[in-house]
Order: sequence, then C-alpha cells, then structure tokens
Amino acid sequence: MNDARVGGDAAPQGARNGWAVPRSVWVLPPVVVLALVFLYPLGLVVQQSFSPESGGGAFDAYASVFASQGFREALGTTVWLAVGATAGCLVLGFVLALIIAFVPFPGARAVAKFIDVFLSFPSFLVTLALLFIYGTVGMANGAWTGLTGADEGPFHFLTTPWGVLLAEITYFTPFVMRPLLAAFSQLETAQLEVAAGLGARPARIVRQVILPEALPALAAGGSLVLVMCLNEFGIVLFTGAKDVTTLPMLIYGKAILESDYAAACVVAVVNIAISVGLFGLYRVVSKRAGA
Repeated sequence: MNDARVGGDAAPQGARNGWAVPRSVWVLPPVVVLALVFLYPLGLVVQQSFSPESGGGAFDAYASVFASQGFREALGTTVWLAVGATAGCLVLGFVLALIIAFVPFPGARAVAKFIDVFLSFPSFLVTLALLFIYGTVGMANGAWTGLTGADEGPFHFLTTPWGVLLAEITYFTPFVMRPLLAAFSQLETAQLEVAAGLGARPARIVRQVILPEALPALAAGGSLVLVMCLNEFGIVLFTGAKDVTTLPMLIYGKAILESDYAAACVVAVVNIAISVGLFGLYRVVSKRAGA
C-alpha cells in the first residue's frame, strides 16, 4: 500500500511536501478587500461624526443634529414613507402574484419573466415614466386640458409625499412578487384541489392554505423593501418633491449643498444604524419562524 495514503485517501500535495497552507491565509485576501472597500470608508464616516473638522466635543454634532427640527421631520418622513410603501408593496405584490400563479391567462409566463427583468431597472426610470404620465405636462394632464379646455390639469400629486409613495410602491412591488412566485411554484396543487373539493371558497383557500405558505416569502420580500425604502434617494430626487425630505436627502443637502460634513456623517450613521437594526430584527424573526 502506498504510504502517502491514509484511510484510502491521498494526502494533499502540500502536506506531503511539508508546506500545507493554513485556511486562514485563503480567508485573508477577501477580508482585506472588504475592509479597504467598505469598512474603511464606513469607519471614516463614523470617525467624522464624532470628531468634526470644525472642532468641539465628541457628541456635539450629534446633539446639534438631534435637536434640529429638520432632522426630526426627515426621520418621521423616512419612516412613514418606508412603512407605507412596504405595506402597499405587500398587498399589491401578494394580489398580483396570486393572479400570475393561480389564474391562467395568456402571457402569464412572460409576465413572470418580465418581473425578473424589472428588478434590474434603476429606480429613477420608473419615476421618469410616472412623470410622463402624471407630471405637470404629462399625458393625464394633457388629456384633461384637451377634453375640458382648462389651462392646466388636476394631477399634481407627484411632487407631494403621495407621489413619492406611489413611485416607491410601483418600483418595489416586484421585489415582493419574486419570492412569492417562487414560493407559489413549490406549493402542492393537491392541497388546493382537496380544499376546493371540500367546498372551500377561493377566499378561504387563499386565507387558510396559500397565505400560511407565503408568510416566509412575504417576510423576506417585505423586509428587503423596508430597508431599501429607508435608503431610497433617486425616487425622491426625480419626483421633484421639494417639500419631501428623507434621511438620504438630508445627507445630500448637508454634505453637498451646505458642506456640513459632520452633520451629514451623523445622519448617515443614524440611517445605517436603523437599516442594520431592522435587518438584525428580520434575521431573528425569520429564524424563529423557520423561514
């Protein structure tokens, strides 16, 4: 028997030559790249928030930002837009996924594939499309002025928080539909046939058979949408909603328009803390639910 074999398996070439490479060496390159590309810039943001270039105490910038009315309003606007958009995406995504998965119609498979393509679209593209439809000189206002002879149309909501909410629901709903369609594809059709055979109405089948199976997918898609809405910048910017200030918009204003980098870093740290906290909460809840 060959001495280089132990238990029938050949020893690694490096071990035979006496220079086996530890596993930690292979882990080191990606850790270094991650630290340089992500952790180092993030550390600079945190450091700047505690030691501003203008001087002062470590928490002076935090105290100033937290005491400002603009920060509190931006935080409230960010939270309610994110929660409202997430709720709208969950309801609309669940209904649309139900129709695509369980209501046979021509082109259902093409629609499902289009959802995958839609996920690659930038958010400003959807907002731009809404501007063509509901903008001040958009199609809807043009049709209204053409029919009534009025000087302007009635659709001006895109520059309000409701316009931002509509744009976010429109853009982020496919992020809920994708995991739902995957979950529905694994659902045993025999369960639906048995429930229908026992006389259950469609609404009861959805509530008692389909919805329990869809809860993990809803949790996954909803948590993703919530975090993405908290950090959304392009939609708010492209709608032209000047009175809608979210945390990302406040960071932009402080850093670019006012050159107040300490305040911008403080808001950025708060935004990151909220996002990481929500992600951690989602992980705990999903683990307990077995998702």
